[in-house]
Amino acid sequence: MIVVKEFPDREFSTKEDLFKALRENKSTLIAQKKLETKCADAVFHYVGVDNGKGEIIKAESTQDKNPTKLKAELVINTTNLLDSHGDVHLKGIWKKTVQEQKNVLLLQEHRMTFDKIISDNVTASVKNMTWKSLGFSFDGSCEALVFTADIDKERNEFMFSQYNKGYVKEHSVGMRYVKMELCFNSDSKWDVEEKEAWDKYYPEIVNKDAADERGYFWAVLEAKAIEGSAVVKGSNYATPTISIEAVTDTSKEQNEPSEDTQTENKSYLQFLI
Repeated sequence: MIVVKEFPDREFSTKEDLFKALRENKSTLIAQKKLETKCADAVFHYVGVDNGKGEIIKAESTQDKNPTKLKAELVINTTNLLDSHGDVHLKGIWKKTVQEQKNVLLLQEHRMTFDKIISDNVTASVKNMTWKSLGFSFDGSCEALVFTADIDKERNEFMFSQYNKGYVKEHSVGMRYVKMELCFNSDSKWDVEEKEAWDKYYPEIVNKDAADERGYFWAVLEAKAIEGSAVVKGSNYATPTISIEAVTDTSKEQNEPSEDTQTENKSYLQFLI
C-alpha cells in the first residue's frame, strides 16, 4: 500500500491510483500548498556531507573561545534536490524574493517567537555553487540561498554557543509557494500534462534515485522566503554552515570617551556645582 503526504488518511494500491487522485485534486493541492508555510519535517532522510574524498565535512568551530559576536555564512536552501516534502526547488526560485524581501530572520527551528530569534541582521543572497564545494559528490552546480548573518551572544545565547562550537550542520527555509507544477512519470493518456512536466524538470534533479522511487514530485519555480532556521535535520539536507567567524566588538571602545575627555567633563561639572 502507498501512503503519501498529500493524502495522509488514504492508502493506494498502485501508483496509477495515486496519480489519478493527485491529478483529480491537483488544483486543490496547489492551493493548499500556497496557503501553508513550508518548514522542516519531523522525519528526515539524511545523507552525510562528503567532501569527495570519503570524508564527512564538519562545521568548524571558531578559534576564539569567548566571542560575543559571530559573522556566519549559512546555506539555507539549495536547488535541484528532491527533498522530503516531495519538492524540487528549481534555479531561479529565489530571485524575486531576494530582491524584494529585505526583513528576513534567522530563527531556531522555525519558531517565530522573540526568544527563538538568532539574528535579524541578515543579508540574503543567491549564489551559484558546485555540489563539490558544498561537500557533496553530485556533479554540476546548484543555486544556494545563502544567509550572511551577524549573531550576537545576548540575542540567543544557546544558539550562539551551538554555532560557535560548530554544532549547526543543517538549515531549513520557511517559505510560501508561489509557482509550481506537478510532475508524474506516467505513460497514461490522462497524465500527458504531468508527464511533460516530468520530462522537462527530471533531468535537473541530482538525486534521481529518490525521484524514480516516488514516481512524482512538485517542481517549485518560485517561492517567497520568510525566514531561515537552524535545524537538527532539514527536509533538504544539503544546507551546511559555510563559515563562522568571531568578530571583535569595538562598539564599547568607540563609544567610551577618552580619559582626557572624562577629566574635562568632570572638571566642568565641578565648576557648575
